[in-house]
Amino acid sequence: MSHDQISFSPPRQRALDARYAAQRIAFGPVVFQCVRYAWKKGILAAVAEAGEAGISVEALAATGRWRPYAIKVALESCLSAGVVQRRGDCYLLDKTGYCVLSDSMTQVNMDFIHDVCYLGLADLEASLDAERPLGLRALGDWETLYEGLADLPEPARTSWFAFDHLYSDTSFPLVLPDVLATQPVKVMDIGANTGKFAALLLASAPQVQMHLVDLPIQLRVAAAALADAGLTDRAHLHGRDLLDAATTLPGGMDLVWMSQFLSCFGEEAIARIFRHASDALAPQGQVLVLDTLWDAAPYDIARYCLINTSPYFSAMASGNSKIYEGRDYIALAEAAGLKLVARRDGIGYGHSLLRFARATP
Repeated sequence: MSHDQISFSPPRQRALDARYAAQRIAFGPVVFQCVRYAWKKGILAAVAEAGEAGISVEALAATGRWRPYAIKVALESCLSAGVVQRRGDCYLLDKTGYCVLSDSMTQVNMDFIHDVCYLGLADLEASLDAERPLGLRALGDWETLYEGLADLPEPARTSWFAFDHLYSDTSFPLVLPDVLATQPVKVMDIGANTGKFAALLLASAPQVQMHLVDLPIQLRVAAAALADAGLTDRAHLHGRDLLDAATTLPGGMDLVWMSQFLSCFGEEAIARIFRHASDALAPQGQVLVLDTLWDAAPYDIARYCLINTSPYFSAMASGNSKIYEGRDYIALAEAAGLKLVARRDGIGYGHSLLRFARATP
């Protein structure tokens, strides 16, 4: 029987498929770096420009932009990953390659993994064992990434904010009606970050007095953004470390807002933050949590991305936080004396909005 005539029984084929999938995991970091090299160095763009005719290694090398050895190593790895295909001696861009070249989410994710996470993930094992972000030393000397967020070195700083804003900015306008549904006047934004949501809400609702809570060093960034937008007259800044058990927050809030914030903390700290939020509410006040919950992800690809963001929190950010399931937040909120009033999933790139009120005694 010739090689072309060999056929495998279904169990045998499944075993081979599983082994192939396992090898793809084993060599995943290698493929990532090769595909990134081909993208960043312009090799994939040159292959795309060649169109259906394709382009050979020799033709690529003749441009003088890359050496033949680098082209071969990078494109052969891209071939193995389905980023390019080859006809004869010519390479053509495959559909996955078009995503790498044109899909903003793919590019933001790749930059985030490379510039923020890649070196530090070598310490994931130690980080998980210690529940401390030991990989963060690849970027700077801080206890958590949030302490150094304003001072992250480039390109990590740009890539971190691009990643953070990609997944939040698209959702902010979509949830404004939810935020304003109860006609709040005093609104507290816990984890105000760069002040983007605060600026949007202040510009949209002239009655709102905004209270921004974050680490003092991060509030400097938010304050500058609000000043540039001319919105400082209704903005009140409260520098707080939410990991400090003695932290208190101003009270009488009609609404407490937390966006992509609780995932920065472990469960014990989240429970404490919910208690602080509950204590800060006016009698009829509510808590709104906007976050990515992996169990609510609308597509397999979204679930994959969210679940595999958790190791970033382990190795780089806090050491004990992750992307949570909705039931985790709900249970922790209930333990803090809150009750779930409403839940809306499928917002933007896959956010969920949880609305809580004080539980009746």
